[in-house]
Amino acid sequence: MPETRSDTIFVLAGSPAAPLACYLAAVNLWAFCLMGFDKGRSRRKGARRVRERTLFLSALLGGSLGAVLGMWLFRHKTRHWYFAWGLPLILLVQIAAGIWLSRALLSF
Repeated sequence: MPETRSDTIFVLAGSPAAPLACYLAAVNLWAFCLMGFDKGRSRRKGARRVRERTLFLSALLGGSLGAVLGMWLFRHKTRHWYFAWGLPLILLVQIAAGIWLSRALLSF
């Protein structure tokens, strides 16, 4: 039986699933911890806070699930419309992109 093209790629390069899963786990944990850390700092008067763009960047880099869970669990940034709508929207876009990419790679 001849090998398919996608099998050859995975044999040569290895499956990207394991490194991708480790990256996503790490960046989601980081985003979750950033939300908790910033919530703790928000309770202290005069404490330096995590920038909002840093929180959004961690979500854009793949940590949107951790950021959304942290936002809900710590009840942090839920009154800001751009967080309450923006982070779940980033999560939905990343899920849709992941589904599209996995289908595109599997049909390759």
